[in-house]
Amino acid sequence: MVVASGGGRNAWAKEMTIRRRMASIFNKTREHFPSLKDYNDYLEEVEDMTFNLIEGIDVDAIEDKIARYQQENAEQIYLSRAKRAEDLAAALKASRMNPGKAGANDMAAGSSQGISSGTGVQQGQYAPAAVPGGLAQPRPTGMAPQPIGGSDAPLQGDDEETMRLRAERGARAGGWTVEMCKRRALQEAFSSIFV
Repeated sequence: MVVASGGGRNAWAKEMTIRRRMASIFNKTREHFPSLKDYNDYLEEVEDMTFNLIEGIDVDAIEDKIARYQQENAEQIYLSRAKRAEDLAAALKASRMNPGKAGANDMAAGSSQGISSGTGVQQGQYAPAAVPGGLAQPRPTGMAPQPIGGSDAPLQGDDEETMRLRAERGARAGGWTVEMCKRRALQEAFSSIFV
């Protein structure tokens, strides 16, 4: 990850926002290119543009290039987003059917898929909706979002145990683990020795 000059939490948030935006626009996969070299050149060009946007280098020219790319590849971008949403919905459905076997690997695999022909929309999946210009855009249909975890009902009440469980689930949902905290403390301790 590239750290933008200026440092701090705002720089990180700016970088993540730019990277998410670029990934949603430049979402071609290896299958879209005749050779690995062409695909690697595409990835390198996207990373160069991303870095320059983060650092504020030639922003107007890059924004023009992004706008042109979006215009020329609008259909492919929408189809890829719809396919990714369908894959994620299928992985979520599979993980609900087999909670012990399907999980993060299925979700990660689903999010990295390219475009392909869809086979129909099932309950809980995203269906492409028609938008002006005849392009497809993913829209949620079907069921309402369900909480991830063992129970269908959210934790109710204000007793101490419920508050503790909410805090633990919130920390896990945010990606926090005890092991991560220990590794970070050790890394910071050892990095300060050599200063």
